[in-house]
Amino acid sequence: MEIVLSTTTPNAPATRVFTVPAGVPMISLVGPSDEFLRRLEDDLDAEILVRGNEVRLSGSPDHVSEATEVLTEMVTILRTGHSLRIDDVDRIVTMTRKGEAPAQVMTADIISHHGHVIRPKTRNQKRYVDAMDANTIVFGIGPAGTGKTYLAMAKAVQALHAKKVSRIILTRPAVEAGEKMGFLPGTLTEKIDPYLRPLHDALRDMVGSDAVPRLMDSGTVEVAPLAYMRGRTLNDAFVILDEAQNTSPQQMKMFLTRLGFGSKIVVTGDITQTDLPGSMQSGLRVVRGILDGVDDIAFCNLTSTDVVRHELVGRIVAAYDHYDAQKMEHDSGSRGPGRVIADARTHMATITERQSGTTHLRTSEDGDHATPRRNA
Repeated sequence: MEIVLSTTTPNAPATRVFTVPAGVPMISLVGPSDEFLRRLEDDLDAEILVRGNEVRLSGSPDHVSEATEVLTEMVTILRTGHSLRIDDVDRIVTMTRKGEAPAQVMTADIISHHGHVIRPKTRNQKRYVDAMDANTIVFGIGPAGTGKTYLAMAKAVQALHAKKVSRIILTRPAVEAGEKMGFLPGTLTEKIDPYLRPLHDALRDMVGSDAVPRLMDSGTVEVAPLAYMRGRTLNDAFVILDEAQNTSPQQMKMFLTRLGFGSKIVVTGDITQTDLPGSMQSGLRVVRGILDGVDDIAFCNLTSTDVVRHELVGRIVAAYDHYDAQKMEHDSGSRGPGRVIADARTHMATITERQSGTTHLRTSEDGDHATPRRNA
């Protein structure tokens, strides 16, 4: 990519022009109806004008420099054959501002099925995936939507395809919010199926709905409640314990000691969302204090910034995190509950405002590519 700096005065408005390589379609860089450029102008406070395969950036030197870094990362990703979505653009901006390398993270493919490529999309997710490569037991801890279980299952399928393991075992504790399994209708299998359904759904995404029954019938894939693990030694298997925040310390110990030769264990959960009765301690919360620092065991934390579902999910998680923090302050006696809720609403409104913005299109007089312009 050729970059031409046309302004040299430190504090004067800057302009940079670079040529997008011929192998990168401009539509993949600017997005449908210039959606990506609209978002970049809002986020980066720089004007962007596209002429053919040239992109011109104008604004303060700092903003132009930042916009150049972001666009360079986008082009690097596109040159590898990967496509981008609007949420990918948001992540590239965030990661670039943190000094991270979006192109290195977002091109680390794990598996692909019918054109659907599964790969980490944030730096923490990449660290999580790398930890699974480097350790026998890995704990992925974070809120819903951060890819804890999905990425673990992708690594399990990858290991199966590479013949590093001969089977995949997926398990969950049969604990839920608001219902008692004994009162649910049906056989034991019918009772536990709803709690294992998310694992089935993710598996279908990765191997196809036709392959799942065949893999399960042959024993290559097993999906079962945690209680079914007792008394077993799990050799040559990739084992995933999901919703581990709902295990007791005794259950967690039982599960971890099922590890056999040639196996790998990944434990996922959110320590802030337990459905355990009464004052029972979460095994996921306790295990960190016991095993943190033990060789060949890794603990990976994911946060609301790693949420890869609908962008609104990320804002909801962040707002709840803020509410929980304020509530803890209130519980210490310094604030009232009404103030806590009001502050949480204000916080979410602020997040929403930051991620949105009003823009209008600017088109050059000689028929240049339509591009957005930030309102004053």
